[in-house]
Amino acid sequence: MALPIDPTQIEPDDYGEHRAILEMDHEAAIEHTREVFTEAGFGVPAEFSPSELLNEKVDADRDPYYVLGACNPEMADQVLDVTERMGALFPCNVVVWEEEPGRQVVYHVSIMKIARLLGIAPDDENWQEIVDTTSEMVDEAYANL
Repeated sequence: MALPIDPTQIEPDDYGEHRAILEMDHEAAIEHTREVFTEAGFGVPAEFSPSELLNEKVDADRDPYYVLGACNPEMADQVLDVTERMGALFPCNVVVWEEEPGRQVVYHVSIMKIARLLGIAPDDENWQEIVDTTSEMVDEAYANL
């Protein structure tokens, strides 16, 4: 099956990719990431460790991997006013994985930009305002990582 878009033609900025390296242990990186995203205006209503789950359920032997589900309620309310389908992408996930002991990757992609690329959200001025606001919040968090 051919994809309807060519992924090689999409730049990381088009889908809001952010990546940072933290030189600290995994638990400290999770706490630090949670703190900076909270300071940038996000709450973290959902979080879990896929690695712990998979290691327990299927003996996967995965290295530490953690998902922080970040959300700003005011932005989420505005988003759902535009398109109810965005709930399928909630919350905005920030992932922390251990690249090697003492070295963690913090990774995020913009669900707002991805939704626009997929046609879930409109490509108009109102949506651009949401993209800009959430991008500024994420940029602030990454600047403080």
